[in-house]
Amino acid sequence: MATGRTHRPATRSRGIPEATVARLPLYLRALTALSERSVPTVSSEELAAAAGVNSAKLRKDFSYLGSYGTRGVGYDVEYLVYQISRELGLTQDWPVVIVGIGNLGAALANYGGFASRGFRVAALIDADPAMAGTPVAGIPVQHADDLEAIVRDNGVSIGVISTPAGAAQQVCDRLVAAGVTSILNFAPTVLSVPDGVDVRKVDLSIELQILAFHEQRKSVEDTSEATPDPAAPPARPAVGDRKGPDGDMPAVMPA
Repeated sequence: MATGRTHRPATRSRGIPEATVARLPLYLRALTALSERSVPTVSSEELAAAAGVNSAKLRKDFSYLGSYGTRGVGYDVEYLVYQISRELGLTQDWPVVIVGIGNLGAALANYGGFASRGFRVAALIDADPAMAGTPVAGIPVQHADDLEAIVRDNGVSIGVISTPAGAAQQVCDRLVAAGVTSILNFAPTVLSVPDGVDVRKVDLSIELQILAFHEQRKSVEDTSEATPDPAAPPARPAVGDRKGPDGDMPAVMPA
């Protein structure tokens, strides 16, 4: 995902590469599924397959956490769930505000996975006066005029922007001025933020366009395999199939 600026994450100063941090949620999701099935231990190969990475990369990532597993046994599932959750900061409750309660914002508000992953939707904010007081996912929508007070009163440090592109930068500026230091941006635009503020961008249209590129390439490859290229030189016959002026040419000419 693109970010609005160049930023060195705090975890890097502690020796954990950004690429490893990006894979930790994948491991946590796979481990949580194992935990729900009461699986006590898992090998690096099994966990890597479940997370969609190779086992060597997984072992390298876990070495940054100081977790090496036990030979012949594997990794303790519950301990890894705790360890990764702690590293990602999910062992505490993070209040989140969602700004822009259209179709996407409402869908995010109704998403049931936030609470189980350490996030609490503290407030829903929209600029439409007609939305004020309307409950969405059991939370009354508040007007954008009160954004700063809402952020302050709820101790919010993470904001989610799901507004139209034209309003996103202004909303971002207000969130940052109110004390928000991390932003998840669903608006189809790149946000400009000061140092000390992290932005993660989610653009569904870009992801679909990338998939369209791959689908087009598959189609072209399938067509090229089925249709010979008229510009390609003719294939040379095998040695034993060549003919001379007098008919068949032997595969091996006599000395």
